Amino acid sequence: MSRILIIEDEQSIAELERDYLEISGYEVDIENSGDKGLHQALSIDYDLIILDLMLPKVDGFEICRRIRSEKDIPIVMVSAKKEDIDKIRGLGLGADDYIIKPFSPSEMVARVKAHLARYERLMGRRETKNDEVRIRGLMIDKTARRVFVNEKEVVFTTKEFDLLTHLAMNPNRVYSKEQLFDLLWGMDAMGEIATVTVHIRKLREKIEQDPSNPQYIETIWGAGYRFRI
Repeated sequence: MSRILIIEDEQSIAELERDYLEISGYEVDIENSGDKGLHQALSIDYDLIILDLMLPKVDGFEICRRIRSEKDIPIVMVSAKKEDIDKIRGLGLGADDYIIKPFSPSEMVARVKAHLARYERLMGRRETKNDEVRIRGLMIDKTARRVFVNEKEVVFTTKEFDLLTHLAMNPNRVYSKEQLFDLLWGMDAMGEIATVTVHIRKLREKIEQDPSNPQYIETIWGAGYRFRI
């Protein structure tokens, strides 16, 4: 159930808005003064705020600015002021909508539903799962650049992570030391091909239960290395 805060100094209007929203299945709180409304908005996690413009103690413009500086939730501003400058200012401060009084309660509910649905879609895109590679007890989080072995995080250097990820993303394929060096260090990089051997040894120490008998990164004698699945 979405939770909504109404900051409105006219109690009758606030109660009417609350009644229509509760009928639509929302949980609703009301605050009648600007200072208490601001405190409530910042201290409790609401899904949407209906904000009157003309309020005692702290006006709606300041409340909108303060909320927007700390939270990313829909704000629907309502006001009897019809001037374009007030609407422009409210939207400029971060309000998602501006409704002029008097308005139809059913229209207000429709707008609330639309903004909540839009916000949920946006949050859904933001919460897309990280790109992960899972092979037996090994999990590589490519997005966060983290590695877990049997659910325990293990720290890797940048090159170690890149080498492990490349091999795991191309399993059962044999790569020579020269190929790995060119792919990950670059043909013009300073260093020697022997660094590949060193990095493979370090990887085995970190991910293999028995580095001398590797189950992930195999040595193919005379050819190179292969990540086995």
